[in-house]
Amino acid sequence: MLEKRTGTVMTEMLLEWGINHVYGMPGDSINELIDDLRKQEENLKFIQVRHEEVGALAAASYAKLTGKIGVCMSIAGPGAIHLMNGLYDAKADRAPVLAIVGQVQSEEIGTDAFQEINLERMFDDVAVFNKRAATEAQLPDLLNQAIREAYVNKGVSVLIVPDDLFAKKFKNESRLTSQGYYRPEVFPSEKSLKEARSLLDGAKKPIILAGKGVKNASEELVSFAEHIKAPIILSLLAKGVIPDQHPLCLGQHGQIGTKPAYHAMMDADLIVLIGTQFPYRDFLPDGVRAIQIDNKPEHLGKMYPVEVGLAGDAKETLAYLTAHMSEKKDDSFLKEYQGKMKEWHTKLLEEKKLEQNPMHAPQVMYHLEQVMEKNAVISCDVGNVTVWVTRFLPLLQQDFIISGWLATMGSGLPGAIAAQLAYPDRRLPYAGMEALLWYPRTL
Repeated sequence: MLEKRTGTVMTEMLLEWGINHVYGMPGDSINELIDDLRKQEENLKFIQVRHEEVGALAAASYAKLTGKIGVCMSIAGPGAIHLMNGLYDAKADRAPVLAIVGQVQSEEIGTDAFQEINLERMFDDVAVFNKRAATEAQLPDLLNQAIREAYVNKGVSVLIVPDDLFAKKFKNESRLTSQGYYRPEVFPSEKSLKEARSLLDGAKKPIILAGKGVKNASEELVSFAEHIKAPIILSLLAKGVIPDQHPLCLGQHGQIGTKPAYHAMMDADLIVLIGTQFPYRDFLPDGVRAIQIDNKPEHLGKMYPVEVGLAGDAKETLAYLTAHMSEKKDDSFLKEYQGKMKEWHTKLLEEKKLEQNPMHAPQVMYHLEQVMEKNAVISCDVGNVTVWVTRFLPLLQQDFIISGWLATMGSGLPGAIAAQLAYPDRRLPYAGMEALLWYPRTL
């Protein structure tokens, strides 16, 4: 039997999982695996970053854009600590990420060796899977388990490996686990669907607040909204799910949102929350009936009291409701706020077209809009820039990524790096923290 280095076995397994690049920095407690990655450089690219936080944020951004797992790696000690911000971003935005973290040599663990820290304790809060391999024989099965749990739980998996294990020969060809994972099919009960239809039939002023959970259900969202004559408000993470200029769209909500969105929300008699955990309670009305659709049952009613919770996939649930309800005739509420939104767009355009010296953010966004390609990826940083992009940069069919729930500054450039790797043929405007550096560029 031909024996292989365990690091070689792991790189082959990464390829079998469909992983084609890894973000990281070389260093003492990861160099053995770096050597194995070098041998696979044509198929499994090592993207060397200049700081581990960039690698973790890029891995999270890649996962947000594609739905595929993002992979980063670091040494023990300081490198592992630097990963934390990016990993918390992935946790907060529910992005599947694998972090392969080196550790000091096996015989040195527990001796307070150079750069040794308690990695298992440090990663405990951020990870859905957090294990350290004790022998090389465990590594293939632990890797399968780590990737599977990251996908299934949409979170961070951390696999900690003393560097000497990568160099050891892997002698056991049989594995205890298999690759791949299976998504459960979640659909609301007939009783809950009946209750939701009753509420929708009785509503005169329904409004939809949709989040990133509708990213793959934009057509169903629009059909449902047209059917019940409801305007759509999008969370920040859902920007671009439908065009900002779509007649049903009232833009974003909250501090970064539009006035029509706020007033429509406060005027509504039924809120339909879809794929969102909207955190800003002050921007939601009190005492209004609500329906919530989410594929995570534990999210139902978590941020807002709901009368009916529909535990199910947004795409299938919206399609079912649309097909099993009579179309509403009264569109007066929708028409009222469509008119207000038209006035809002007119005022924004006037502000964007002003000629001022120095140039202000709305004018920068206007010029970016003129050169932004239809299939561009917008990687937006956090701060005032978030307000400017949200309010003044209308998206048509572009993808949009940001550090959403954690809202960490410095995520724009790692997001652009990840987007370039995910979609190398698409042009990438980078919305950075420096307002006057917003211009189309390719990395």
